[in-house]
Amino acid sequence: MRSSTNTMLDFVDDKTMLAGFNKMELLLFTLGGLETFAVNVFKVREVCATPPITATPNMPHGVQGIISLRGAIIPVIALAPFLNVEVEAGGTKLIITEFSGHTQAFLVQDVDRIVRVDWDRVRAPQAMLTGSTNRVTAITELPDGSLVSILDVEQIVSETLGDEPMAHLDPIEIATKSTVFFADDSAVARRKISYVLEKLGLPSQQAHNGREAWDKLSQLARHAEQEGTPLSERLGMVLVDAEMPEMDGYVLTRRIKADKRFEGVPVVMHSSLSSAANRKMGQQVGVDAYVGKFDAQALASTIAGMLKH
Repeated sequence: MRSSTNTMLDFVDDKTMLAGFNKMELLLFTLGGLETFAVNVFKVREVCATPPITATPNMPHGVQGIISLRGAIIPVIALAPFLNVEVEAGGTKLIITEFSGHTQAFLVQDVDRIVRVDWDRVRAPQAMLTGSTNRVTAITELPDGSLVSILDVEQIVSETLGDEPMAHLDPIEIATKSTVFFADDSAVARRKISYVLEKLGLPSQQAHNGREAWDKLSQLARHAEQEGTPLSERLGMVLVDAEMPEMDGYVLTRRIKADKRFEGVPVVMHSSLSSAANRKMGQQVGVDAYVGKFDAQALASTIAGMLKH
């Protein structure tokens, strides 16, 4: 049975609509120290009290063991070691997350509450702020002035459980070699996207967040305008993540689709948030296709299909 903590998640029925207005909801938690951390509610399936954890041989660093939850065997990852937080006792709560087709539990000291924030108030961390910057994807300030570190859970899972081997890509013929522009705040995702584009022989440009992506895309559009050349002749497509600091992928897509300079340039959303609700939101802002992370062949086929038009 789910703990009472889980009732915090029950009222967030409208969280998908928030994305279209550059807002998100964060689940706040602590690890035993003074700092508060957060994870996007979109990635949280439930919160529960920590059940008995079964240790298994040869566990990767950070994995406490496994649990059986509703018939599924789930790895339990202790977050404190990844964030350089020293704790005297084990965590009391588990945050069960689902993304990129995988389920895992994160062991935390306690869960606080869910807060709603604007993406434009979310900033990429500076290296001087933390020795674990690559595991913190962004930092935001709450109304009370306190700072919250938003974790790059994809990076942590990659470090702990390892990346799945990149799938062999079936040969795909692409008539045009137009540039593909992609935006993603996760280093793991950018690395995998680059792999697919290299295999397809496509030139690319990238951005680490939505605001940076819009600035770079606007610059490309200005240059094309100055040269009197349609942007679609040099930019084949734009690939966006759904959740990114400063501007999410939904708002970025809406801006692109509202700007006549980008006419003929398809937008594909590539996200670990691949539920029907997320896909519907993507359709509402005008994405031309939606691909879940991370299926290399599906991504390659989608890109190739878009560049044929």
